[in-house]
Amino acid sequence: MEVSIVQIGNSKGIRFSKTVIEKYNLREKVDMILEKGQIVIKPLDSPRKGWEEAFKEMSKQGDDRLLFNDVFDDENLEEWK
Repeated sequence: MEVSIVQIGNSKGIRFSKTVIEKYNLREKVDMILEKGQIVIKPLDSPRKGWEEAFKEMSKQGDDRLLFNDVFDDENLEEWK
């Protein structure tokens, strides 16, 4: 797809159509990757999005307990000082 580079103040930029913005889920920020003579623009990924709410819900349901002890019987804690 051919697009024009437009003047934006002292800089230049590319405008994305509403269709492209919606199709590729572009929001306020994007991830721009420069590689091998090309520029790749990707939606900014939020891999931990929603974790806070999920952890709160787990806590409410009592499902946030440790699955195994975090200190083992043969562990030497002195070496970490």
